[in-house]
Amino acid sequence: MANYLVDAKVLKKYIPPHTQLDSYNGKYYVSLIGFMFMDTRIKGFKIPFHINFEEINLRFYVKYNSGENQKRGAVFISEVVSKPMIALVANTLFHEHYEILKTKHSWERFEHHQKISYQLKKKQWYELSVSTGLEARKIISGSEEEFITEHYFGYTKAGKNKSLAYDVEHPRWEIYDVKDFTIKADFEDLYGADFGFLNHAEPSSVFLVEGSDVLIRDGKKI
Repeated sequence: MANYLVDAKVLKKYIPPHTQLDSYNGKYYVSLIGFMFMDTRIKGFKIPFHINFEEINLRFYVKYNSGENQKRGAVFISEVVSKPMIALVANTLFHEHYEILKTKHSWERFEHHQKISYQLKKKQWYELSVSTGLEARKIISGSEEEFITEHYFGYTKAGKNKSLAYDVEHPRWEIYDVKDFTIKADFEDLYGADFGFLNHAEPSSVFLVEGSDVLIRDGKKI
């Protein structure tokens, strides 16, 4: 997860109806994220050749006042996978913004460190990679890393005055502190002119998350 500070005005047109931007200490973020789907099932069924695959996405953070509490979630600018059926299901059922491109990854473990890399190809091959120690630690309460990781809903536009909200259930994750990282990407090529400024920006933070089982529930209109 590579996290960048962003002006709220950049994100305004992407905010789903009935939600509002979520901030940490008055700061707004977008995150470039690479991860693996593993042992994937849709409605309980495994689809051949769509079980283990990479996803690289760009997301930002919002909250929705349900009347009972504030439900904090993420909005995806774009999600890249190499599997057409995953893109079809997510775009149809969840109104998401999946794009099908070539992707690959590598996980390398050494005596004292590990290197994790995710890559995707559009105009050329782009890369997000990190080098970390071998021991994960608990996320610090009240920290930026907690803000980034602790969003348990997804939101997307589902019409002029409607949004789709879906639950994303997983245990509290642990993270690895990053010793070194590489980001090779043309954000304008990948995500449009609004995000071209990221080509010259340094991330506020970069960390590696230890994954877990994740359950994505059917969406509900708001």
